[in-house]
Amino acid sequence: MHRGKGMKFVGDSRVKADKVKFIPKDYSEYPGRTEAFWPNFLLKEWLVGAVFLVGFLCLTLAHPAPLEGMADPTDAAYVPLPDWYFLFLYQFLKYEFASGPYFVIGALIIPGLAFGGLLLAPFLDKGPHRRPTKRPIATALMLVGIVSVFWLTYEAAEHVEWEKRAEENKPVWPSAVEIDKESEGYALYENSCLQCHGENLEGGGAAPALVGTEKTVEEIQDIAVNGINTMPAGVFKGSEEELTKLAEFIKSVGQEE
Repeated sequence: MHRGKGMKFVGDSRVKADKVKFIPKDYSEYPGRTEAFWPNFLLKEWLVGAVFLVGFLCLTLAHPAPLEGMADPTDAAYVPLPDWYFLFLYQFLKYEFASGPYFVIGALIIPGLAFGGLLLAPFLDKGPHRRPTKRPIATALMLVGIVSVFWLTYEAAEHVEWEKRAEENKPVWPSAVEIDKESEGYALYENSCLQCHGENLEGGGAAPALVGTEKTVEEIQDIAVNGINTMPAGVFKGSEEELTKLAEFIKSVGQEE
């Protein structure tokens, strides 16, 4: 560059004259094995996801999950269960080597190793092959994980009668049931049963709901005197006539006319 004569551009020796520009690889030599991400590949992913979503929604409509009543912290007899996707861990903690004094092993160490192994699978097996037989480490870890989760979930669900459990603990909406609280039967109920079964016979804790009970008047009388399950005997203290009125009142509540 000469002062007063303008500027001159010179070449840079650090830049190679024969440097090849970055050009994406031509995949035409692999027909059928590659495609454009947008829109071809992404459209297929969306379609597959939509099919699974519609199928899942249809399944939830055809077989809705059985719902129980509201949580009651005063019910010491109720056994809470996790959601279905955690049942395998719930079942795993039942085994002797993963429970009791070994709870830390079953709750933290073994699940941590299992999930850690799945996370490390891509780094432990970096082979370029796609065949499962050519990827023994990744394939083995995935198979062990899938079989373990499915088996433990099956074992946990087999010992739980979901429908019966939901029926016993189903929510009762007292507002939909008309109760004559001025009747003599309700006065007897208030003195003997209200504390456990609720103001509107909705149940609570270990006490079941009495609205629309399928038990006969005689069975209700026998339970009131002799008790049943966690209900002790001798709860009702009164005459035979009062016992009959109480049983008839309980039987009448929630019954279709």
